[in-house]
Amino acid sequence: MAGIAALALGGAAVAQQAGEQGKQSLNSRLAGDLAPTHDPVIIREGDTYHVFGTGNGGRYIETRSSKDLVHWTAGAPLFDKIPDWAKQAIPGTDGMWAPDISYVDGRYRLYYSVSTFGSNRSAIGLFSSPTLDPKAPDYGWRDEGLVVMSTQTDDFNAIDPNFIIDREGRHWLSLGSFWSGIKLFELEPRTGKPLKPDAKPYSIARRPAPAGGPAPVEAPFIVDHGGYYWLIVSYDYCCKGANSTYYTVIGRSRVITGPYLGKDGSAMMEGKGTIFLRADLQEQQRFRGPGHAGWLRDRDGRDYVVYHAYDRQKNGAPTLRIAPIRWGADGWPVAEY
Repeated sequence: MAGIAALALGGAAVAQQAGEQGKQSLNSRLAGDLAPTHDPVIIREGDTYHVFGTGNGGRYIETRSSKDLVHWTAGAPLFDKIPDWAKQAIPGTDGMWAPDISYVDGRYRLYYSVSTFGSNRSAIGLFSSPTLDPKAPDYGWRDEGLVVMSTQTDDFNAIDPNFIIDREGRHWLSLGSFWSGIKLFELEPRTGKPLKPDAKPYSIARRPAPAGGPAPVEAPFIVDHGGYYWLIVSYDYCCKGANSTYYTVIGRSRVITGPYLGKDGSAMMEGKGTIFLRADLQEQQRFRGPGHAGWLRDRDGRDYVVYHAYDRQKNGAPTLRIAPIRWGADGWPVAEY
């Protein structure tokens, strides 16, 4: 499974207490350094939960940590410069976007994207480290270089990576947004890079553009559960503060390459699927544009979805949100947010 297998690493049993609903939702109890958090991904090492997110302007890959999933503390960014190869490949880039974190064969793999806004001249890079603890003697990120690149001649955009190992042990990377949608690349397990660099990727989700313009789809995350692969993507527009129209859709497939279908059988290759996260009700209208979802399977087997939403009460700040997952009687996940 996608870095999810690593989430079973040891630690105290505080997670179960943190995930219990009680009278208040987990989101209502979140405290500490929650904003700005954009494009979060979550993992656990020992007794510490780590959230990584998009970083810009000298802060490349933002970090937050917690012992209980409730109280969060911001840390130093992982990097203070963009790798030279990435700046040369993508002139004008000033960010390391949408990280993805997994634990594979004794090392953490951090995939990330570099791009310029609105362009599909983009690249996915990879760093690895034996630990996430900056105080550990063996801590340190090794630049593994370029993984996938897209240019104006491609029909996809190499951003928003997500790694998964399927039930047969094959390694995959999903990525993409806009253009012709979400792509899936098979990886060489040892390097974490494309198994066949010249092979055409699989298409697993798209939104046919209406006459009035684009229909955005981005931020894939694939989860293995109950004999299905579950594909989560974000539809519509992020990055507009409280005016963001992001919402999150899910579909499932028996095989990792698709087709991914919603609960009603609608195809994600036709821009459909089942709504998974939506904005607060109109009468409240506080947290808008929930999207760019990541996933945590904790050591007790409990699942959580992590995402950002724009807080209307705080000038539209992108804010960390975490919701426990309840698997319904019909086998579909429900986010208790």
